[in-house]
Amino acid sequence: MMNSRRDTRNNRVALFDGIEEGGIRASSLYSSGSSHEIDEHDNEQAMDGLQDRVNLLKRLSGDIHEEVDNHNRMLDNMGNDMDSSRGVLSGTMDKFKMVFETKSSRRMFSLVASFVVIFLIIYYLTR
Repeated sequence: MMNSRRDTRNNRVALFDGIEEGGIRASSLYSSGSSHEIDEHDNEQAMDGLQDRVNLLKRLSGDIHEEVDNHNRMLDNMGNDMDSSRGVLSGTMDKFKMVFETKSSRRMFSLVASFVVIFLIIYYLTR
């Protein structure tokens, strides 16, 4: 987790290193002060820097896409687990309803419930 944050910070620093408010910083954008022609070497360096940043952004967006896919798969699996739990719970409730339909079952349930309550009371009193 911590390495991931550090890598993200390093990627962010590498991505925005050399960019100022007005655009890309170059050591000398203009070769001769009077002619104002762009130095070809600085232009190539700026293009290489931009290409590196584009490649970094492409990798970062791929990583984000992979992370989103992983989270979507995890959420789908969780939804499937919830659906299966819901099915088990509804089956249990149906069986519970069948127990309450007969009078002898009701008596048995009330007897078991009474024992459980008495046991809990004794347990909490002796604790």
